[in-house]
Amino acid sequence: MDAATKAVEDLLGALGIDEGEHTADTPARVARAWGDMLWGYRSDPAEHLNTTFPAPEDPGLIIQAGIDVQSICAHHLLPFGGTATVAYRPMNGQRVVGLSKLTRVVYGYSARAQIQERIGQQVADAIRDRLNPEGVAVIISASHDCIRLRGARSPASMTTTVARRGVISSSDMDLIQHLHLKASSG
Repeated sequence: MDAATKAVEDLLGALGIDEGEHTADTPARVARAWGDMLWGYRSDPAEHLNTTFPAPEDPGLIIQAGIDVQSICAHHLLPFGGTATVAYRPMNGQRVVGLSKLTRVVYGYSARAQIQERIGQQVADAIRDRLNPEGVAVIISASHDCIRLRGARSPASMTTTVARRGVISSSDMDLIQHLHLKASSG
């Protein structure tokens, strides 16, 4: 953390920011905050998918909507946040993962310097590689501070990305999108 603290101190100096007591401890606070926000580098999120449970012969489509996504834009180091929906269709007779594990995978990949598209791809790949389902879909809708606060300055802008692996029928995808929209809007 010493190097990160020094880097923040240098950044504040380069920008001419000195607010006396208000910024005296800011470099150390910022370094700790970034360490907290980027905890995803210290783990392999896919490992949450290693514990599985017996399921019915045909477990059907499994959808978890309303997963909170908070990340840091890799391009501007500004936050973005929104909602994810993760869905997968296990093959007949296949074991399933505990639902909290889907959330933990999203959280782990989000807690890194990221682009939204890559979070969805990484979550979909992890589920495909660890669970080998018939199909998987990940939808993420998020608002980006790099769009809201700088550049385009579009505060109402929302970005939606979709990652798919394997086979997801159009009727399954319609249901996934409907539940994602419902969870994202409130």
